[in-house]
Amino acid sequence: MLIRMPNTSELVTLLDAADTLPGATALRGRSYELLRLEAGAPAVDVGCGTGRAVAELRERGARPIGVDLSADMIGIARDRWPGADFRMGDAYDLPLGDGEVAAYRADKVFHELGDAERALREAVRVLSPGGRVALAGQDWDAIVIDSGHPLVTRAIVHARADQIPDPRAARRYRDLLLTGGFTDVHVEVHTAVLTDAALLPMATNQARAALAAGAITQDEHDAWLADQHDRARRGRLLLAVPMFLAAATRP
Repeated sequence: MLIRMPNTSELVTLLDAADTLPGATALRGRSYELLRLEAGAPAVDVGCGTGRAVAELRERGARPIGVDLSADMIGIARDRWPGADFRMGDAYDLPLGDGEVAAYRADKVFHELGDAERALREAVRVLSPGGRVALAGQDWDAIVIDSGHPLVTRAIVHARADQIPDPRAARRYRDLLLTGGFTDVHVEVHTAVLTDAALLPMATNQARAALAAGAITQDEHDAWLADQHDRARRGRLLLAVPMFLAAATRP
């Protein structure tokens, strides 16, 4: 069974819904604080998507550069935030010179990479000495979903995590930063509690992925989704996602 991946329009809708949640807004704000940016300081937001963080960093007086691998996302970001600096680029090969930026930020990026250590080495390259890094992201193997089918839920969460390139990257942020030679390493965990029915596709995608992997049967899939849809209709939907936020200083 093949999983239909969301198209760009659907993905942007999901991203916008997630990005405007109060918890997400607060978490982004906290990541900016941990970067300790001075006015006019150059910063890069890796995996910038539609550019919301770049716009918010500009409002704080920084000179941010948004980098994303997707031409579609870069196009949307440029339309939404005219005048901002958006560039296509790879987390392993950023379109920046050595020591060009004072801050490096990557939000929900490292779990999509197959080699987090390589990406962090690239962060070291583009950061000036004393520059700051902030990494944020969810732990895919620790997502909590309220359900009347707890055993099926466990199978769904783990099966979906197994399809992510590095599902536990976020819990490794501290180790990655220390191994990479960073100092002043600081880690926080924030729990995103999602109850909005608009985020039901997140649960739907998890179940489809588990079914495709053979982790659950069609009957289990259908019963589990019926329960989630019923919860959404009754205002009882709940997903809790542990979000790790780590920051450190480049020596």
